[in-house]
This record gives sequence, C-alpha cells and structure tokens, in this order.
Amino acid sequence: MLLADVRTAAPGDATAISRLLAEAIRTAYGEILGEIGVGRLVSEHCALPRIRAEIGIPGGAPGWLGWLVATDADGRVVGAVSGGLPVAGQGEVYALCADPAQLRQGIGTALLAGATERMREHGAVAQRIGLPAEQGPAVAFFTHHGFTALTPLRLGRTL
Repeated sequence: MLLADVRTAAPGDATAISRLLAEAIRTAYGEILGEIGVGRLVSEHCALPRIRAEIGIPGGAPGWLGWLVATDADGRVVGAVSGGLPVAGQGEVYALCADPAQLRQGIGTALLAGATERMREHGAVAQRIGLPAEQGPAVAFFTHHGFTALTPLRLGRTL
C-alpha cells in the first residue's frame, strides 16, 4: 500500500471513517472486551450521524480540531484520526484507526503525525490518549511514538 495523502476529512468520508473505526475496534478489542463491550464502543464512537456532524464542525466547537483521513494512491480512505485541545496546551487524540488488513504500513504513524501537527498549530505542548483496555494492541503503537502510561488507561507525551 502506498499512502498518498493525509488530509482533512470531507463529508463524503463519513461512511468510510465509520466502517474503518468499527472494524478496527472489533479487530483490536473483540477478545479483550467481549461482544457487549465492543458493541458499546462501536455504538458510541462509530455512529454515522455523529461522524457526519463532527466532520461538519472542525474548529466550530471549543477544543475540537476535527477528523483527518489517510488515503491510498487510489483515493480510498484507509485510516482516520480525530482530536482536539480540550484544555489549553493539551492535545487529545480521540480516535485513531487504520484498515486492519493494512496494519504496520505507516498509516497510523502518518495520521498521528498529522494530528500532532494540527494540535501544535493550536498551541498543544503535550498530547494524551485514552484507551478502552489496558492490554490493548494500541499500547505498543503509542509507546513506540513516545507516549508513556499516565494511568492504566491513559497515555501521554510531551510534544
């Protein structure tokens, strides 16, 4: 897979973001959280009306910086990230996902870099992420990128 672009999500990307995020949650946390736990996460975070609304308001809500998507050379959305600054100087990654069939190909790293740059542009000097489970596969990805445990379910780093 050749990553072509990381860009601000457009309204037409909502369905792909919803699908990718739900698939990533099921793949990463299915065994850890079980069917009910995963169902709650998917219901809460992947609802198409929610994602459509969030795409429509980047910068329009306090602390919200919006969605970015990664596309392949054919323009297909292969990953997404959302984030904001809920507190001055403090960036927060709300969601980060890549096509589970294309893991370890730089999609997550490119998305994290894009979100980090956007947060820095808005004054972030630190960055955090909350995880749904202590032993989730995302822990290794984030520690590789300089995040350390703040609590069992929160990681952070200085930018």
